[in-house]
Amino acid sequence: MTDEEIKAVMDEMPYGLYIIGSRMGDEVNGMMADWVMQVSFVPRLVAVSFENDAQTLANVRESNVFTINLLPQESMELAARFAQPYHGDKVKGRSEDEATKLHRKLEDIPYTQSARGCPVLDDALAWLECQAEQFLPAGDHTLVTARVLDGRVLRDAEPLTSTYTGWTYSG
Repeated sequence: MTDEEIKAVMDEMPYGLYIIGSRMGDEVNGMMADWVMQVSFVPRLVAVSFENDAQTLANVRESNVFTINLLPQESMELAARFAQPYHGDKVKGRSEDEATKLHRKLEDIPYTQSARGCPVLDDALAWLECQAEQFLPAGDHTLVTARVLDGRVLRDAEPLTSTYTGWTYSG
């Protein structure tokens, strides 16, 4: 198989779309993630895969905490706000002006903070607060396993997934 053929298969894999909330000191951040899963019942553990150069990964390394915000299907517009990287220069080919921008994706988005200071979106379907336990190198990503500390279901709705949006993240 060629790399393009493998990518085509991986484009068909469905993923949930989540907003990962993080903090470093008093500054909060949010990023879109779709490589999120439960990995253990006892203790209750989840895993999230972060690009190695993601600002959110730096925040999680610093604070050891993050939130996972599950989005309802009607949240495509909200999710799209989080598709930008924190540092504008992360996307190759951007103009000099765009490359120097910092994307503070939580501006004008209603949220509260969890007990440990991470963002919980008001429009989320549900959320979990997690404490990082392991940082595992995984190619151009880092897999973070984390203990679930808290969480709530906020509304009854269908979750936003790549099947619904048509968005892929298979490289």
